[in-house]
Amino acid sequence: MEEIKGSHGRRRKGGLVTMPFIFANEVTEKLAVVGFSTNMISYLTSELHMPLTKAANTLTNLGGTASLTPLIGAFIADSYAGRFWTITVASIIYQIGMISLTLSAVLPQLRPPPCKGDEVCKEADAGQVAILYVSLLLGALGSGGIRPCVVAFGADQFDETDPKQNTKTWTYFNWYYFVMGVSILVAVTVLVYIQDNIGWGWGLGIPTIFMFMSIISFIFGYPLYRNLDPAGSPFTRLVQVLVAACRKRNLPMVSDPKLLYQNDELDASISMGGKLFHTKQMKFFDKAAIVTEEEKHLKSGQTPNLWRLNTVHRVEELKSVIRMGPIWAAGILLITAYAQQNTFSLLQAKTMNRHLTKSFQIPAASMSVFTMLAMLSTIAFYDRVFVPVARRFSGLDRGISFLLRMGIGFVISILATLVAGFMEVKRKNAALAHGLIDHPHSTIPISVFWLVPQYSLHGVAEAFMSIGHLEFFYDQAPESMRSSATALFWLSISFGNYLSSLLVSMVHKFTAKPDGSNWLRNDNISKGKLEYFYWLLTLLQVANFIYYLCCAKLYTYKPLEIPKKEGTGSSEEDHGVVELADRV
Repeated sequence: MEEIKGSHGRRRKGGLVTMPFIFANEVTEKLAVVGFSTNMISYLTSELHMPLTKAANTLTNLGGTASLTPLIGAFIADSYAGRFWTITVASIIYQIGMISLTLSAVLPQLRPPPCKGDEVCKEADAGQVAILYVSLLLGALGSGGIRPCVVAFGADQFDETDPKQNTKTWTYFNWYYFVMGVSILVAVTVLVYIQDNIGWGWGLGIPTIFMFMSIISFIFGYPLYRNLDPAGSPFTRLVQVLVAACRKRNLPMVSDPKLLYQNDELDASISMGGKLFHTKQMKFFDKAAIVTEEEKHLKSGQTPNLWRLNTVHRVEELKSVIRMGPIWAAGILLITAYAQQNTFSLLQAKTMNRHLTKSFQIPAASMSVFTMLAMLSTIAFYDRVFVPVARRFSGLDRGISFLLRMGIGFVISILATLVAGFMEVKRKNAALAHGLIDHPHSTIPISVFWLVPQYSLHGVAEAFMSIGHLEFFYDQAPESMRSSATALFWLSISFGNYLSSLLVSMVHKFTAKPDGSNWLRNDNISKGKLEYFYWLLTLLQVANFIYYLCCAKLYTYKPLEIPKKEGTGSSEEDHGVVELADRV
């Protein structure tokens, strides 16, 4: 591996050498989270003897908590602790939660006794449930510190102002998602098999041991990391700009943007990668940078009252965050479509012929393996084949812009739900032909592999859309808010799942008829109109795609003023000249 040297022959921090330490942390976190959550309903009902409704509510509450904690972790990282220490402390909290959970699965006194014969199973007592909840809460808190910071911390290891490292940043995003996908694939196959066939002690103990090893290796790599110091609360700065603009709302706008307030010394800690250049959109916020007569008398080096006066860079930080909002919102519906694989696609698979041999059949839940395999194959193809070819035509280091990449993902996701509707029609026709339409528990003589196209298309769509979304958040977020911005990625996933629940509830409610018919039948999906639901989702995605195209067309990329570096061949007079860097 090529070593990057500094001006005195000493190796610069960061680069590819840090990736094994960072990826190890992400892999073990995913093994633990996915390996347990995939089979959690079985653990709660079979081991703790929880009623099904209570177990389902526990899962819902955990999901809601876990979706909020990345925002907390990102805020702490960006404002106070920095990404390395946030990841380290969060990993230790997560480790404690995993140890507690593993002990509850191993020690008999921490769970109710097993059922004997036909007797009523004894439900877990208050103390045993308390240990479970504390363990899950610790896991959610730890995960909240790891998720938004690991991806941003990994990208931080590449200096964007160095042409030799800039391309590697975008390769990193592909391989980050690839590694995450492999760990999820292992979790839903190997770990779930261990939990079901060997025991929960080993099923939870193995990822706990790996988590401990990853923490040690992550800390061991500290001397190699490129650590960026936190620059204070980014949310406070955004509010300061808003307040200052409102206070000066009645002031006339200056004739020349160059008259707006600039302070390189004040912005130094939040603009190491380059200052944000003034843009013409959202001019109202520019008023926060208007210098009044009173403020003109500030002494050199004196910090102004930031609740009244802000620099152009800080104003542009707020503009960047606002610009990201519509693009962020467009990604929610794709997650809504993707979520159906764990619900209605799984119910379809349960009714179909899943036998590979006379004695072995594929578990319905294992059909998601085709999604993961399609996603992993697409990522590898995209990074190794597509990007080098596209680069020749576009001239862009990463082949195509992340907005185009996301657009391709939207189109493929639309195709996935459209195909799912037609596959449901085929499945129902087979049930009707064999007289099984009124027998929901009978196996319809049609191969489950007819569902592979819809599962695979969702995997391909995720490889384009989700990684493009992640790239977008990291690239277009203000430099000092990157952990917070990547937390938005996880928030969009949470909202997508919530929207899925809302959509299903509304369709179930408004398609119900007095005779008991419904698009989404609880008792027999073959007598419902599941295909209509898929096609409704397709139409919603088409509308969402049109919305996205409008947002992408109007989107203004974050412009940077990057001082030219010495040693780039420019003359002495050229130093201090700025170049605009619109990363597209």
